[in-house]
Amino acid sequence: MQNKGNKKFLSFIIKLFSIIALGASIFAIYEIFLLSSIENLVRYIVIGILILIDILIIIKFRNKKRPKVVYLMFLFIFSLVCAGIGIVISYFYGQIDNLNKNKITYTSDLIVMSSNKIDKVKDIQNIKIGILSDKKSPEGYIIPKEIIKDNNLEDENEIVEYEDYTSMLVDMYSNEIGAIFVPDSYVSMFSSITGYENIATDVKVIVSKDKLMKKAATSKIETASSGKDVTEPFTILLMGIDSTDEVLSKNAIANGDTLILITFNPKTLNATMLSIPRDSYVPIACWSGRPENKITHAAAYGNDCMINTIENYLDVNIDYYAKINFKGLVKLVNAVGGVEVDVPKELCTDDSSRAEQVCIKEGHQTLMGEEALVFARNRKQLANGTFGREAHQQEIIKALIDKIKNIKDVTKFIEILNTVSDNLDTNLTTKQILSFYNVAKDIIKKSLSSDEAELINIQQLFLDGDGQMIYDERARMVLWDYVPNKNSRNDLINAMKINLELKDHEDITEFSFSINKPYEKKIIGAGYNYGFKYTLLPDFTGDTEAQAQATANKLGIKVKFDGEGGTVIEQSYPASKRVDLIKDALVLKLSGHKKVIEKDEDECDEKDENCEKKNDDKKEDTTSNKTEENKDNKENTEDKEEKEDE
Repeated sequence: MQNKGNKKFLSFIIKLFSIIALGASIFAIYEIFLLSSIENLVRYIVIGILILIDILIIIKFRNKKRPKVVYLMFLFIFSLVCAGIGIVISYFYGQIDNLNKNKITYTSDLIVMSSNKIDKVKDIQNIKIGILSDKKSPEGYIIPKEIIKDNNLEDENEIVEYEDYTSMLVDMYSNEIGAIFVPDSYVSMFSSITGYENIATDVKVIVSKDKLMKKAATSKIETASSGKDVTEPFTILLMGIDSTDEVLSKNAIANGDTLILITFNPKTLNATMLSIPRDSYVPIACWSGRPENKITHAAAYGNDCMINTIENYLDVNIDYYAKINFKGLVKLVNAVGGVEVDVPKELCTDDSSRAEQVCIKEGHQTLMGEEALVFARNRKQLANGTFGREAHQQEIIKALIDKIKNIKDVTKFIEILNTVSDNLDTNLTTKQILSFYNVAKDIIKKSLSSDEAELINIQQLFLDGDGQMIYDERARMVLWDYVPNKNSRNDLINAMKINLELKDHEDITEFSFSINKPYEKKIIGAGYNYGFKYTLLPDFTGDTEAQAQATANKLGIKVKFDGEGGTVIEQSYPASKRVDLIKDALVLKLSGHKKVIEKDEDECDEKDENCEKKNDDKKEDTTSNKTEENKDNKENTEDKEEKEDE
């Protein structure tokens, strides 16, 4: 009787483990199936074996023969193996899937000047409130509208729409408006602009609101390349985020300090790498009329604005983007065990938390996280400033690639994956990211059959240009801009299109070198000794009317004078404004008494040979008119006297 009971119990346990084994197997099959494009033949063989075992388990489940302990052990081990496979794949897939953060927390702040008596939202009455006019902007319009509605701010205040944040900020600083809505990262957005270095203490936050939203709901870029295959040539824009957050969970606006555009051809393993200077003076895609401005200012208006701006300027489609913050770079370098670079001189900057200073010594060395950040961020101590920093950033990327491709330790790989997952955001789909497996496999094959040091041929590009002090229409001040060289730009476009197979490669037919001079790899786009510069309006203050008129004639602009005599004391358009943007006549105020004088179009220059004759004709016309006028007046007077006599 007891033996029969044991058999029933064993039969029950076997059936239970059969169900568990089937569940674990289905879980493993599902997770393996998700790994699309990775070793498809191997995947299908494994899935086929698991399905076959599942069929045998089902048959055995229905068999009423005496159960065996050995079969129970098989079910137990099979369940553990399937569960293990499923859990491992689920973990890695989840980390990779998190790289594309489909939902982002956006935060909008309502700020006022610190000197303002307003301390809470209820105090806001009878003032003008600035808001962005872009109805698709989460932080500039969508969330602010919710705050306005929640607090009835539209009842007793005037809501003023602006095209850009900078104009709003300028108006608030000049007391034209009382409050403005800005993204939560407003300090990093504006602190680099002259006059707003202390914005963190100049203003105060009255109300702040978070909103979790799908990126695709407000951005076309998120789904634009969802169907593209990474086995074909593609472009990716790397954006560095000046953020001290430990993870990239909130919307982090790239301040444009780090913009690296990469084209990669998986077939040839050739890449081009271009660092775009943050002060590049280019048309901003999301502003009305696409006016030129610093490219870094496009970042405040979202990924679409920045990417569209670069696409339009460089005539290339950007398939993907990737954002990484400073904390992420530090952790990534630490995870790979440091990177080897050649430091040109001793450099010092703030650490990733902006808490204390970190310095690195001169010389070839291995830099850990915080040290690598100093190398990548420092520009003030470099002879070529921003351009030196861009070169250092490219060196860090190359050094990271060299370290990652040689990593064989599973724990290090997991640490790298965790770091990237937490601190990077991209529009690459999980399927596209997994497709990089095949690219990596090709690189490994090449490494086994080649002694080349660089498995990926990276061609460095450089956007040449000149600096110019130009009046910023939105900041309403003169700012330094980097005006790109048009020929350099054309060289870059040509090189990128060749690598993307959009243009045929042009073979080099001539080549010369000297045995006494080491060969240097050419940097495409560099080497132009001249560049385009805009014609700017000068400062007329102190000029006489004649001097000002002569300068205006040379510039080809119309001029009006307010006053007679003396010198210019005021001008209607600011100095350093682009002359091509002046549509109306320039009004110059003179120190003499007020009277607006506009030069007649028919009035001739004193140097004109026919000038005297024209002036004489005008005098004759004037004299004749006066004679006729006097004659009429005389006749009228005589008539009046006759009437009075009568």
